[in-house]
Amino acid sequence: MTQSVGIKDVARVAGVSVGTVSNVINRPDTVAAETRARVLSAIDRLGYVRSESARQLRAGRSRIMGLLVLDMGNPFFVDVARGAERAAREAGLGVMVCNSAQSPGEEAEYLSLFAEQRVRGVLLTPADATGRNIEAFRRHGIPFVLVDRVAEGTTECSVSVDDVAGGALAVRHLVDAGHRSLAYVSGPPGLNQVRDRRTGALNALAEAGLGPDRLRELPTERLDVAAGRDAGARLLGLSDRPTAVFCANDLLALGVLQAMYAAGVGVPDDLAIVGYDDIEFAAAAAVPLTSVRQPAVTMGALAAELLLEETEGEGAAGPHEHRRVVLRPELVVRRSSLAAR
Repeated sequence: MTQSVGIKDVARVAGVSVGTVSNVINRPDTVAAETRARVLSAIDRLGYVRSESARQLRAGRSRIMGLLVLDMGNPFFVDVARGAERAAREAGLGVMVCNSAQSPGEEAEYLSLFAEQRVRGVLLTPADATGRNIEAFRRHGIPFVLVDRVAEGTTECSVSVDDVAGGALAVRHLVDAGHRSLAYVSGPPGLNQVRDRRTGALNALAEAGLGPDRLRELPTERLDVAAGRDAGARLLGLSDRPTAVFCANDLLALGVLQAMYAAGVGVPDDLAIVGYDDIEFAAAAAVPLTSVRQPAVTMGALAAELLLEETEGEGAAGPHEHRRVVLRPELVVRRSSLAAR
């Protein structure tokens, strides 16, 4: 195994002290030109690469921002990561992207990793509904911003979308199209986003003079296509099958669409479907999917900017103030919900 080249090796080959090598790397103007050239030549010959992590630990300033999301298999979170990475890169930082896979246990492990690595700060979409992981991480004193989640009961910054309004948009659209019997494929009930979208759906029913019994909830353990197919199978087994379904995200909606297609159930003629997120695949589905659009790239970029403001300390506008940014969703209507009733 080849042994890594250290700063002592450079000093030995250049015939200078370790301190002089350090000055050439970090404060070159303080070193005489001839000495500096000799040290740089030794660095080049040996292939020395300085330990950036060690330098950051000494300076107390990491150039890495952590991003922990629920599911990197969901294109929504890929777009969030794109926005965050773009904002971080403009500030000269990198992003360490991790996936909790909707598991509180994995979330806790990654938060511990971020603390060990002394990252500059963390962008976090929580998987743990109890808040215990956040409380434990807060003790490390590392700034964090919540993404796709309102910072309820905390002082930290957050960037989210008004999911109550989004759920209302989806169900109001279906009610306006004449549907009176609906289902909500909801995902894990512990997630705030799932609960808020359900609240919005019920609000839209109430506005139309319809009771909560008109919305049948089909919870799933995960927010992916396979869970959507399973929910679709359960829908097909109902004797009083709803005429429309609202899904907590587009992956679930695509799974329901697959189940209907396999069973010969027409979409939207026999069943209207509305998803949430408006991922790229929504428009490209066999039946283009109506969806509630979230500005995912913007969300990631804004969250990163808030974290940068906080970690940079006081600026021209004074000390950082924690803020809750709530973005507005938008309904994008496509063929999956357009049949007349």
